[in-house]
Amino acid sequence: MSIEWVNQAIDDLRAWGRTRDVDVDADEVRLLCDYASDYLGVDELGDFTPETFDELLLSIYPRKVIAPPESAPETIAAARTFVDYLGESGRASAPSVARMHERLDDIEPRMVEALADPANFGMAKSLFSSIGPESLEQDVSIPAGELPDLGEAPCDCPGCTPLPAVRLAEPDELRAELPGVPMLAAEPLDDDGDPLEAWARRVARLLDHDTGGAVTGSAELDEGLYDLFDMLYRLQVRVPMSVIGDHFAEISDETPVDLPVVLDRLAWCGMIHVDGETAGLTPLALWALREHYLSLGVDAPRAPDLAEADALGLIEGLLEGVPTELAEADISRWLTGRDPGEAAAELLAAASGAPAVARGIAITIVDRLGPEAEAQVRDRLGDDELRPHVIHWLGARGLPAPPLTQDELLWVSVDMLALALPAAEEDPENFAENMAASGPPAHVIEEMWRVDHPDVVDVLELLGRSLPDRTVAKAARKAAFKARSRAIR
Repeated sequence: MSIEWVNQAIDDLRAWGRTRDVDVDADEVRLLCDYASDYLGVDELGDFTPETFDELLLSIYPRKVIAPPESAPETIAAARTFVDYLGESGRASAPSVARMHERLDDIEPRMVEALADPANFGMAKSLFSSIGPESLEQDVSIPAGELPDLGEAPCDCPGCTPLPAVRLAEPDELRAELPGVPMLAAEPLDDDGDPLEAWARRVARLLDHDTGGAVTGSAELDEGLYDLFDMLYRLQVRVPMSVIGDHFAEISDETPVDLPVVLDRLAWCGMIHVDGETAGLTPLALWALREHYLSLGVDAPRAPDLAEADALGLIEGLLEGVPTELAEADISRWLTGRDPGEAAAELLAAASGAPAVARGIAITIVDRLGPEAEAQVRDRLGDDELRPHVIHWLGARGLPAPPLTQDELLWVSVDMLALALPAAEEDPENFAENMAASGPPAHVIEEMWRVDHPDVVDVLELLGRSLPDRTVAKAARKAAFKARSRAIR
């Protein structure tokens, strides 16, 4: 944004208001000017048009600013004063001013609806977008321990690389799926004993024996099945079919691979399930692979069912590192087993006093709940850390809520950015891009140092390192210095 013209405009607007005894909401107008500059190419006051206010107040503002629906009249009032100023200062013609006022009359009731729409998650939404699904994922790492010094990194075989905990279907469900495997219709399992154990033996032979191309149609590709299944086991989610194609292309030299045919054969064996343009292990394959790892003496942990955990257990389980797709399933099943009010009460109790990342997870889950959880959410208005989130939750559903104070807006801005810290450290470039597009404006950053939040220094230092606008980054660094100084005192 061009901070210079915005600063000058606000100074002139204040002076104009003083000479006419007009109450000017300079902070609200500054916000409108900042966003007009950032997203609509407005480089001077004369660039404002009726269409500018449409975009600002019905699209950009609801997506970028945490504000309850009942705050819309205040924003519209500030915009009307701003339009009057544009006209009297000669920045807009009389006909243009008239059209702007007509447009604002039309926008006001629609802005209330836009701010109440749950799809518009305000500043919290824009800041959460900087986190990405990777915030719930962690790379698999080798635990501390004695490793022989081989002069190079350890290999990536199952014995050297720990396996992630996996979620398995119940045995009865798996047994019910066995008759649907085409391979087993053609080549039935042994009649004696548990059919699941017989299935595990069949898969072990597929992995460990020289199948000579009987599985995929190519001896070379058959030899690469163990690595493919091991990769999919570790990922625990479906992958684009092109990923599997690339895997086979690496081991087939220059021989073309007919991927659809290979995937059909793997599906016939009951190992792969294809869904659209993605593919992954079947529940039967996942179960049999874990049995195979266990038979080799490899630690293959089974993940607990988070749907049966309490709220704290759910949050801690998600923080331990769960692929996004599985996290979504865990959260959905957890909520399904609870009354909405009960779920909200549990989650908010677990969030109170928790670190920002844990609190952020709890808040995002509560945001899935509807007005039926109002009483339990409203009970947390007295919790200083949760109050801004609660106010926004109520407002987004059109429920009565107190207005957010400036201090609360600043606090929740810091809190949302604190949630982004781990992902920002992992991918600073992506974080910088997101902040340039949807981060808090300069005047908000300048005031963040006043926020009594345990992560405020870390947040401001991150902004100081990451923001591409040098002026705004400098403001963040100065604010970080003030925050540190205040903490020292």
